[in-house]
Amino acid sequence: MPLYEINTKKPVIGKGTWIAPSAEIIGDVKIGENCYIGFGAVIRGDFGAISIGNGTLVEENVVIHVASKAEIGNKVIIGHMAMIHDAIIRDHSLIGMKSMICDGATVNEWVILAEQSLVRKNQTLSSGKIYAGSPAREIRGLSERHKNGLISGQQAYMDLIAQYHDTFKRID
Repeated sequence: MPLYEINTKKPVIGKGTWIAPSAEIIGDVKIGENCYIGFGAVIRGDFGAISIGNGTLVEENVVIHVASKAEIGNKVIIGHMAMIHDAIIRDHSLIGMKSMICDGATVNEWVILAEQSLVRKNQTLSSGKIYAGSPAREIRGLSERHKNGLISGQQAYMDLIAQYHDTFKRID
């Protein structure tokens, strides 16, 4: 497993979490249970603490770094190539591919942030909304259909995590 200690700080990984062999988990990082950490992801807690809740999905090539702390809730989906720096992301939110969330920003519960969006320094996204753009702007409220889509996407990854635990193997 690609875990690294720095300054006596070691990552703590919850039961059932699957971490790709090319991911890098460094320092003061706590990852909850049943999470997926994708290929090429870098979660770097060398300057401060990073906490990731249960059932959260960190897809391929995501970068999470801190100057002091980052908090990511339960059942969050962080899309491919997103960047998160010193921010808070609350439960059941979706961070679109290639989005950037900057220092001091807060993404509240049940938020969908469209791909390639920018959440600026100290910006707060309200619960139950869809945001898009650079800088991110509210587009509309989140419907039950959107929530059901988030739940179903989350479940698809829970099934995938089980497959990775059971069948993933290097074949060269």
